Formats: sequence, C-alpha cells, structure tokens
Amino acid sequence: MPGIVFASGNRDKYLEMRSLLAPMGVELLFGPDLAGSAGLPAVEEDRDTYAGNAIVKALAWAMALGRSALADDSGLEVRALGWGPGVMSARVAPDDRARVEWLLERMRGAVEREARFVAALALYDIDRGRWFLAEGFCYGRIAPASSGRYGFGYDPLFIPRGYDETLAVLGPEVKSRLSHRSVAAGALGRMLPGCCVVK
Repeated sequence: MPGIVFASGNRDKYLEMRSLLAPMGVELLFGPDLAGSAGLPAVEEDRDTYAGNAIVKALAWAMALGRSALADDSGLEVRALGWGPGVMSARVAPDDRARVEWLLERMRGAVEREARFVAALALYDIDRGRWFLAEGFCYGRIAPASSGRYGFGYDPLFIPRGYDETLAVLGPEVKSRLSHRSVAAGALGRMLPGCCVVK
C-alpha cells in the first residue's frame, strides 16, 4: 500500500514532516485529505509522555483509515518553568499567537532561559503489525521577545544552541537541519529500510 497517513490535522506539521521524510523514500499523505466525510478520528491525547500520545494518535488513524500511520507529539520544555509546558505545550492557549504570549508572560524577568524542543514519532505499519518509535531534541534558549515570520508554534521565541536568532528568523533551511522533528525523522528513517511503507 503506497504512502502512509500523517495522523494529524496540523498542515504545518505535515508539510514539515513530508519534506523531512521524502529523501528517505517515505511518501507521506495528509490524514484529513483521506478522511473525507468520515471526519477526523477522535483522539484523546491524555498520556503523560510524547511517545504515548504519538502511539495513541497513530493507532487511531491507522484503524480508522486502514492504512499505516505516522503520528508526532512534541512540545517545548523550559527549565525556568520546571521543564513545562511539555506535553501540554499545544493546550496552554488556543492558538500559536496566544501560546507565544503565554510563554512571554511567564518568562518575564527570568534569568534562566534554557529550553529544549522534544519530538516523538510513532509509525504503525498496519500490514506487519509493527511499531517504529523515534525521539529527537533541539536545545536552546527562550528569547526575551518574539521575532521572525517563519515556522509555527513557539518558533518565534526559541533560539537554538549555537545561534543568535530564533527559528522563526533563521527559516526553514536551518530548521530542517537541527529541529527536534528533523532529529527524530533521521532516527526513524534509519529504522525503515525493508519496511513496506518505504518505496
């Protein structure tokens, strides 16, 4: 069965993952395009780990569409916030702009600004009943103000280690080399030769 489903309604994440996995021979399909009138599977992301949430999503989409599915769960962890918001990163506010404002408010005056992005990928190969799991990290710090027009999520506030600008300023070429999803995708790609979902 050609292609695997990306188990998410987030098109930004889909486009990023598609570009990361394409060089590895993986054809990634946007889940909502295949769901049609059936709608998106109802998935409750109630696990306390990124991998747990990714597994729940991948399995739900695979069962709903009868195809192999890949899911991502990711978040931002900030030392000054006790390594939060973590798995709650997308749920602290209703949209990206509000989430950036939420973080800026909590980081106002903070001296300790160390942070890291974390991503977990879970791929369920439905034909063989096999799981492939990978995790990636991107280390850096939180900027004092939002800047940049590229990316999404917390990118306008995250300065990766070794750089002086946020991911939203650095742009997609740099992000594709060092992001948490890039690291996780590279690890996943090394597991897949011979898997039925790879061309």
